[in-house]
Amino acid sequence: MFGLGMPELIIILVIIVIIFGAGKLPEIGSGIGKGIKNFKNATKEDDEKKKLDEADKNKDKES
Repeated sequence: MFGLGMPELIIILVIIVIIFGAGKLPEIGSGIGKGIKNFKNATKEDDEKKKLDEADKNKDKES
């Protein structure tokens, strides 16, 4: 995983806690989770749109 071991991840987590404080971590985690969810939904919608466009093109070719 990008050459990061457990000690490096723990150090990064400690630095994040020091910078943002323990109280802000749930808000930050929630925001990151919502952002990832929105990104996945957007890519899924884009894939569905491409499939519909391809189906329309194939339908036009058959006519």
